[in-house]
Amino acid sequence: MTPTKLNRPALGILFICMGIVAISINDLLIKVLSGGYPLHQMVFARSAVGLVFSFCFVFAEGGLGVLRTSTPGLHLLRGLLVVLSNMTYFCALAVLPLGQATALFFVAPLLITLLSIPILGEKVGPLRIGAVIVGFAGVVVMQEPWKADVSASRLVMLLPVVAAAFYALMQVLTRRLGMTTRASALAVYVQGTFLIVSAMFYLVAGDGRFVEGVENESLVFLLRAWIWPAPGDWVVFLGLGLCSGVVGYCLAAAYRMADAATIAPFEYIGLPLAIFWGWMVFGEWPIPATWAGCLLIIGAGVFVFLREQAKARPAPGRRSRWGRR
Repeated sequence: MTPTKLNRPALGILFICMGIVAISINDLLIKVLSGGYPLHQMVFARSAVGLVFSFCFVFAEGGLGVLRTSTPGLHLLRGLLVVLSNMTYFCALAVLPLGQATALFFVAPLLITLLSIPILGEKVGPLRIGAVIVGFAGVVVMQEPWKADVSASRLVMLLPVVAAAFYALMQVLTRRLGMTTRASALAVYVQGTFLIVSAMFYLVAGDGRFVEGVENESLVFLLRAWIWPAPGDWVVFLGLGLCSGVVGYCLAAAYRMADAATIAPFEYIGLPLAIFWGWMVFGEWPIPATWAGCLLIIGAGVFVFLREQAKARPAPGRRSRWGRR
């Protein structure tokens, strides 16, 4: 495929919104199952189903020929970044309230904005850099450093931020690879990586040998033994696979169709969805510090988006004396 930089922002925004809705449902289902199944078993099951759906997208976009690539190493790196992002985030999700974990993860769009400078060569001015700093201030507020005792360890609360860093690297890499690779192929590569890594987890820790004596809930979620799903849980596992297939395709399509700084802020629709699911299903309601952090993070993301839109519409016939901000 001839390298080409796509520029279809409206379609990219539609895909990112569809993908984020699927992510919110996926996170809900993971949290529902987290009390009885190990993380790598859920990842294996959803990736196996998601791979089937991803191949359906492959055939819709032209057949198996779209899977050919001259950069297998970069695709492997992208897949590993997705795996690391998911593993660290879901380990936090087993312990933290759904809304809080999601809010902490939403520094990802700000990190994408930062990383798009050195990796993609996109220009980001000092005002948007300032917005990123404000967003990270929101993370600090949610950590409540002024309290000596918090409901969850600060290490667990940092896991969604670490996941966001892996995710941001993955998405800017998606933008680069998307110039020569179909979204369906990107989805297949990711699902395949998930399948291989989770199968390796099963071979090493699937019998639960490493969980004995472990008290940390996140590590227990990661290391407990595989069990045969209860009859009523098969539908949930199938739903995970369907969501995984939709997420893999939609996010890849979104980030190959428009600039990262344009697409990333629309990921924030996942935050009210997470708060809604947390309240509706688990009876969770964010504490004041979480609300304050959310406002700072979302406000920073919206500002970045508005600056990107203003940059794309220069005043006719004159150049701003302030230059790029």
